Amino acid sequence: MSRKSPLPLSEVYGLLEPGPVVLLATAHKGRRNVMTLSWHTMMEFEPPLVGCVVARSHYSHELLRASRVCTINLPSTRLAEAVVGCGNTGGRQIDKFAEFGLRTTAASLVESPLIDACHANLECRIADTRLAAAYDFYVLEVVAAWIDPRRRNARTLHHRGWGAFMKAGPTVQLPSRMR
Repeated sequence: MSRKSPLPLSEVYGLLEPGPVVLLATAHKGRRNVMTLSWHTMMEFEPPLVGCVVARSHYSHELLRASRVCTINLPSTRLAEAVVGCGNTGGRQIDKFAEFGLRTTAASLVESPLIDACHANLECRIADTRLAAAYDFYVLEVVAAWIDPRRRNARTLHHRGWGAFMKAGPTVQLPSRMR
C-alpha cells in the first residue's frame, strides 16, 4: 500500500518548476523594465526556442508586445535579493534597474539591455504569439547568447512557490546519447 498522501493542487508548481529564476529585461522607445520570471521552458535546441509566460498585467508585457524583443538574464544566488525585489515591485512605479543596482550593457541585436551582474545573457526575439491571447505565453527565439566563462557553473535560484527557493547544486555527468 502506498504511503503517499494527497498533495494540494496549489503545490504542484513547486514539483515541476523546470529551470532557474531569470530576469527578463524589456525596452521600447526609451522605456525599460526588468521582471523576475520563473515560468519558462526550453522548447527547441536549434534554433534555441524558449517558451515563457509574461502576464498582461505586467509592465514588461506592454514593452515586450511593443518591441517584440527582450533579454533573458541568468542571475546566480548572489543576486537573490535583487531577484526577489524585482519580482515584488512594479516597473511602472520605479526604475528597478536603479532601485536594485542592476547595471546594464547594450545588447548586440535587440533593444533590451543585458544585465552585467548575471553570469549569462540571452538576446531574444518573439517567434510565436499564438498562445499569447489565451495564456500570455510567448515563444522566444534566442538570437545571441553570452556567458562569463569564469562563472560558467554559477549556482542558480529555482522557485518552489510562495517565497520558497532552492539553490542549484553540483552538476552530475551521466552517459547520454544527446549531443
